[in-house]
Amino acid sequence: MNSLIKLELTRALRGRKFLFFSVIYPSVLFLIIAGNADSTTKVPGSALTLPTYMMVSMASFGALTAVLMGNSERIAKEREGGWVRQLRLTTLPGRGYVLAKTASAAVVSLPSIVIVFAVAAIVKDVRLDAWQWLALTGAIWAGSLVFAALGVALGYLASGDAVRPITMITYFGLSMLGGLWMPTTTFPGWLQDIVKWLPTHAYAALGQAIEQSRAPHVQDLVVLVASFALFAGGAAWLYRKDTLKA
Repeated sequence: MNSLIKLELTRALRGRKFLFFSVIYPSVLFLIIAGNADSTTKVPGSALTLPTYMMVSMASFGALTAVLMGNSERIAKEREGGWVRQLRLTTLPGRGYVLAKTASAAVVSLPSIVIVFAVAAIVKDVRLDAWQWLALTGAIWAGSLVFAALGVALGYLASGDAVRPITMITYFGLSMLGGLWMPTTTFPGWLQDIVKWLPTHAYAALGQAIEQSRAPHVQDLVVLVASFALFAGGAAWLYRKDTLKA
């Protein structure tokens, strides 16, 4: 399994287009959105300034990009190309294949988080305590596993041609409605009541709680845990279903 993880990491790091969108693109978006923002004015309905608010949002967005976009399409293509079928002939257990995919995506997501933090600190002078930087990095990195599981599920749900539009709709929908591109406090009240149950909203809220030195809301933790259980369970079921068809 270690050899497969190394192979997956090598393949991921060779994808220049993928690295740009997962590592560089979130920092560019942060500069576009928060570049000229006042560093003292608070986001409506929040105790955070726009730079600190969007720093967590864009770091979360980068991690989401790496684990969701990096998993789904590659898995679907490997299924069609027979690579997954070949792996089933080896001693590698099914969970080892899923773990290798998740691990490689998680490693790629870490640089995107760190780069967004570095840009926010250098360009927008965002200042936090050392424990907050560490806690933010750990929380956003660990929380990305929720969407890594979703990426695996989507990879087994659709074929190579169909998985891209399905993933893109899911990706942009979760990003926009979850508040990763703009504060959800700007949404109409009825929409705010709906999006608070989305995993991306809970994901960003976890980091925002750390920035404010407070405990996260129980609802956000419940949403993330329930989403991970749903996505991981769906991925496992789809994997077994695909195995029976092979």
